[in-house]
Amino acid sequence: MSTAAATSARSGEVLADLLPASRVRDIALVVGGAALTGLAAQIAVPVPGSPVPVTGQTFAALLVGTTLGAGRGAASLALYALVGLMGVPWFANGTSGVGVSFGYILGMILATAAVGALARRGGDRSTLRMAGTMLVGEAIIYAVGVPYLAATAHISFSAAVAVGLTPFLIGDAIKAALAMGLLPTAWKLLDK
Repeated sequence: MSTAAATSARSGEVLADLLPASRVRDIALVVGGAALTGLAAQIAVPVPGSPVPVTGQTFAALLVGTTLGAGRGAASLALYALVGLMGVPWFANGTSGVGVSFGYILGMILATAAVGALARRGGDRSTLRMAGTMLVGEAIIYAVGVPYLAATAHISFSAAVAVGLTPFLIGDAIKAALAMGLLPTAWKLLDK
């Protein structure tokens, strides 16, 4: 089968759909996505002057969404949030419960659904499309996280942007570049 024919035969699929379908598969993927996000959250670097650290959490969340699809991706991040709220210390820096950065986690749930839906439409098949998919996901995370930070930290919105968005843009660009290389490459390898 040619690459073009293989790609078109797989349109509407995300990478997880290439595994044999079963309820057990879906449960394992959802739990695995939550665990990956919890593990990536432990890669945390403090940002001077900000209550929000740089973590691998957003990269994992967007990767989970694009590889699992909207439903399973959002379920993974919802499970991640729920288990963290129940006291498992797998949020950034080994924390749990609701803190000033919990809005970013809520944003990640929405972002995984959005990037998963875009991936089903081919948003993970090329570098350029993946860039747009990651941009949408990051924008959703910040659209929820920054106002939540402002409200819970009792700071102005502009202060929340200064401590909860601006310092993270370069790191997010690097994470997006990694994703832009990973997913389109995975599809190319699978289409051979």
